[in-house]
Amino acid sequence: MKLVIVESPAKAKTIGKYLGPDYRVDASRGHIWDLPDKEMGIDFNHNYEPSLQARKPEQRETIERLKKEVAGAEKVYLATDPDREGEAISYHLQCALGLNPNEKNRIMFNEISKKAVNNAIRNPDYINKGLVDAQQARRVLDRLVGYTLSPVLCKKITNKLSAGRVQSAALRIIVDREKEIQKFKPEEFWHVSVLLEKPKCKPQFKTVLTEQNGKKLKLKNKEQCDAVLKVLNGNEYVVSSVKKSVTQSRPQPPFTTSTMQQDAVNKLRMSSNVAMSVAQQLYEGFDIAGMGHVALVTYIRTDSVRVSNDAIFAARERIAKVYGAKYVPEKPNFYATKKQAQDAHEAIRPINLELTPESIKDKVQRNQYLLYKLIYERFLASQAAFATYNSVSVAVTCGNCGLTATGRTPVFDGYLAIYGETKSKDKDDDEENAALPALEVGDKLKPIKLNSEQRFTKAPARYTEASIIKAMEEKGIGRPSTYATIMQTLYKRDYVTKDGKSLVPSNLGIQVTEYLQKYFGEVVDVQFTAEMEDRLDAIEDNGEPWYGVVDSFYKPMLKEVETAMHSHKVTVQDEVSDVLCDKCGAPMVVKTGRYGKYLACSNYPACSNIKSLKEKTPPKQTDIVCEICGAKMLERQGRYGKYLSCSNYPACHNTKPITEIVAKCPKCGKDVTKRVSKRGVVFYGCTGYPDCDFVSWDVPTGKLCPQCGAHLVYKTLRGKKYIRCSNKDCKYDGGEVSES
Repeated sequence: MKLVIVESPAKAKTIGKYLGPDYRVDASRGHIWDLPDKEMGIDFNHNYEPSLQARKPEQRETIERLKKEVAGAEKVYLATDPDREGEAISYHLQCALGLNPNEKNRIMFNEISKKAVNNAIRNPDYINKGLVDAQQARRVLDRLVGYTLSPVLCKKITNKLSAGRVQSAALRIIVDREKEIQKFKPEEFWHVSVLLEKPKCKPQFKTVLTEQNGKKLKLKNKEQCDAVLKVLNGNEYVVSSVKKSVTQSRPQPPFTTSTMQQDAVNKLRMSSNVAMSVAQQLYEGFDIAGMGHVALVTYIRTDSVRVSNDAIFAARERIAKVYGAKYVPEKPNFYATKKQAQDAHEAIRPINLELTPESIKDKVQRNQYLLYKLIYERFLASQAAFATYNSVSVAVTCGNCGLTATGRTPVFDGYLAIYGETKSKDKDDDEENAALPALEVGDKLKPIKLNSEQRFTKAPARYTEASIIKAMEEKGIGRPSTYATIMQTLYKRDYVTKDGKSLVPSNLGIQVTEYLQKYFGEVVDVQFTAEMEDRLDAIEDNGEPWYGVVDSFYKPMLKEVETAMHSHKVTVQDEVSDVLCDKCGAPMVVKTGRYGKYLACSNYPACSNIKSLKEKTPPKQTDIVCEICGAKMLERQGRYGKYLSCSNYPACHNTKPITEIVAKCPKCGKDVTKRVSKRGVVFYGCTGYPDCDFVSWDVPTGKLCPQCGAHLVYKTLRGKKYIRCSNKDCKYDGGEVSES
């Protein structure tokens, strides 16, 4: 018997399906060695050696189980994820299980398919120590920063604060943008457009004033605008130039980890954290009704847009079959990977294009379907033909003023038939892509309507999860696989909150950033953080001792700590809420106490009124229309959770619950939603009631137990989520659910 060790039980199940009875596949369930939870765990006398051990009972149990399996195996393969983290896990397994370091026992594959897995088994390699050292340097450096700076913040600002090497730089980007917005002063300008018509020739079209006396024109006030309007009202409109061309729009490359997260946020309204969790499920595989255990996409941690020749051929073949030969370009589309990319793996793509999103839509969870559809269509579109347009640019003269109009008519939709692009809210499609009549130089035009509008320059937009991920990638801080974790840390520490999609730094986040800038400038310096990322990457490539990189960063930081510890304590400014004290009328402020946040009167000590923060929550406007009166519905927080109520209250009393869909019903296939009883007890029931009586007290997975047929549920044990059978007499263990 040959033994293959992977990270997750889901991955083990998928690989076991392909390898057959001569192989046993088991899972380490992630890292088997950890740094200690409540101490530094770094040996400063021995080149920053980390104290890595099996810290948790389940890790020790895993090691003992695997040792027994290794003892009875004729060959052992380490098949953890094909990245630095996976390489480190394989190295730790090699050490803990006493495997021969001079033996080729490391296997890697970019996709969990029969072909890829068997090819990896035939071509094992040695563990890459450069990858292991690069991962260890990153981990040790992050531990040193966190455990050194966090106590300083707790002592000088307030308790329960943390600093991180990449986290703090990301926070600074958000804080800097907020300060830029606060300092911004709007400038007045006037926008002038003229609706014109060519006599006896439709349609009418809009032109925009762009120049005067041959120079670009910006009208700064009404007086300047009125002067121009006199010219436009008193002169002929004549076409001065017509430029016609055929333009093309190129498809976007297949997804990298970063671009997948961005589109999941923008198009699916998933958080980056949810997107990465669902993507991991698609990569590792899961049970699909009628198909067994199937993996759907290639490895989801990648910064490359490269794909294999086999994948390109399959995409072109699929496009021709579904959309027609004209949608297949003469030559395959190739995309350049960014210079700083590691390019270790292919882009994210489907493993099997015959397994379409629609074919599994009713067999998988909603988020799994939506993200798979996004990945599938983006990849397929990347190999489709360009979209083409007939473009026209027209210049019109009126006195000494110049106006322009542009039109773009679709000729061939190409890749857009497969994957549409997100339109920018800043673009005015009425002006940029107007329908234009047939125009020739010298044509005289009739003005139908002049329009002048006062406008003001806009402050830079706040970052969203999608745009901050894009910014981190462009600036070279962090790595795509860490972006979701960085965002969760910023939320968890209350450094950043969400206002709709926008990321808003809290008062605390701003003050932490300012303190770090003052005493630990390099920690929040974006360029320095990016350069450190490059040095960490270089450990893998040029063999530089990892502890030398750590030492060059840590020793200067210790001197800064000494200076900071002698500084004055920072007073955190309270966040002023929009709630007025019901006793004295003063604004209430948000404070943090032993049991979390609460509202307190800003007039303290004259007024000591406090109240729960939940009482503050204002109703939230939605786009949902009331079916009774047509008004917009508001999202409110009630005793039994969130619900919708009509904004036309008290004239309209319509309300409806907001249901959270958690899975498909294992009995009838309809949606199972989260509910709250009148006693406040949470349970999960089928929307098909009363025809279907399915109910569960634990979150159902939507699947049935392969051993006894009862429904499977998610159980949380010691902070980790596992799949278990709802039948207490059944011992089925579905393994840990990966949250990465």
